[in-house]
Amino acid sequence: MSGPASPEQLVDGFGRVHRDLRISVTDRCNFRCTYCMPEEGMQWLAREEILSFEEITRIARVFVERFGVDSIRLTGGEPTVRAHLPVLVEKLAALGADLAMTTNGSTLRTQAQALADAGLTRINVSLDSLRRDRFLELTRRDELAKVLDGIEAAKEAGLDPVKINVVLVGGVNDDEVVDFARFGRDNDVTVRFIEFMPLDADGSWKHAQVVPQTEIVRRIAEVLPMEPVVRGHEPAEQWRYLDRPAGRPGASAGDVVGVIPTVTRPFCESCDRVRLTAEGQLRNCLFALDEFDLRGPMRDGGTDDDLAAVMQRAVGAKWAGHAIGNVQFIRPRKSMSQIGG
Repeated sequence: MSGPASPEQLVDGFGRVHRDLRISVTDRCNFRCTYCMPEEGMQWLAREEILSFEEITRIARVFVERFGVDSIRLTGGEPTVRAHLPVLVEKLAALGADLAMTTNGSTLRTQAQALADAGLTRINVSLDSLRRDRFLELTRRDELAKVLDGIEAAKEAGLDPVKINVVLVGGVNDDEVVDFARFGRDNDVTVRFIEFMPLDADGSWKHAQVVPQTEIVRRIAEVLPMEPVVRGHEPAEQWRYLDRPAGRPGASAGDVVGVIPTVTRPFCESCDRVRLTAEGQLRNCLFALDEFDLRGPMRDGGTDDDLAAVMQRAVGAKWAGHAIGNVQFIRPRKSMSQIGG
């Protein structure tokens, strides 16, 4: 008797196999980060436009069982503002893929343990300043203390690793690079710096605001000597602190620091991601101009084969790269909060 059939692969026209699914569970957020959404005037999606937990799980199941997707990350908006999120986590965890989440961390003190118990394994916390006044200016919310406590709650719940995502904007928060590096080391979390991308809500992004990877690494290494780590499939390039060599007893997440050089050293040639928006649109790139509808066929009684066909069509249409900095680059119509991180 033959064993179960091997899953098909989601391969684009450049030979990239897609195994990473990002799922936005809501477009709403309890912060108003300046590079992500306007302070006022956001038009939230109506409840009936948002995918239900059952619909999200069905789409994820097709990705996992049909195409061998083995990594799922929940995003938003802010995913923790979606009611009963552990219920969704439990449904998705049952599919067997690695399950992670990106959050602003403000409610993790009350939610981290329930999420971990439901099957969440890893977590990324977005945090762009360690200074209370600047945090308030960037997020328009005075909740830095809650976020820092939420990071501790995630560690206490056994989520591992806990990573901190820092979007660096030149002239805004780039003077905190070394502060964040020390924070990661002292708190056993992996800090990852992200180059500022043209997905800000007000469209004011300028290339001059990008703090390049080379500058980030130089600033840290002047104070905390490092060596590069061989890059895997992760979008972040990593460096290990020389005073914390690999394999030492008690090695922790704080032994390394990462940079995601989306603008200056894009990883498009190895990208294996697709993104599902809260309203059920599939995007084959963060900077894609087109979306592929999964909600419509699903609610119209479509079969799993119908959904799989849309997934294959979306991946087949993926570009070679995002073209940031080139004259042909066109900004997506949606901001980061509407796409999902």
